[in-house]
Amino acid sequence: QVQLVESGGGLVHTGESLTLSCTGSGTFFKLGGMGWYRQVPGKPREMVATVSSRGSTNYAESVKGRFAVSRGNVKNMVLLQMNNLEREDTGVYYCGGTYKTTIPNSGPDYWGQGTQVTVSL
Repeated sequence: QVQLVESGGGLVHTGESLTLSCTGSGTFFKLGGMGWYRQVPGKPREMVATVSSRGSTNYAESVKGRFAVSRGNVKNMVLLQMNNLEREDTGVYYCGGTYKTTIPNSGPDYWGQGTQVTVSL
């Protein structure tokens, strides 16, 4: 069974950086599209950044220029480098994946349990 596990969340101050990591296991084939989503207080879950099997990336406008998503060194790993963090970035960050080449607008087929990111003043 496909399982995604996130790590790297924590408590930081505004302006600092943090890197999240997600690793998938239990897959027969290599996952195609992978990405990150976040659940912020009082709002629905939103796409933060995704990367396709070919390396094409997509970012939410609120994080463009500050965050960078990339594939890791091993199969089914995806990273999210977050720079110049703002209080509005606070939330639970979820890793998602699919066997499709890219994650569709409907969302990924597999989800991680999430990792908390808290940005304080």
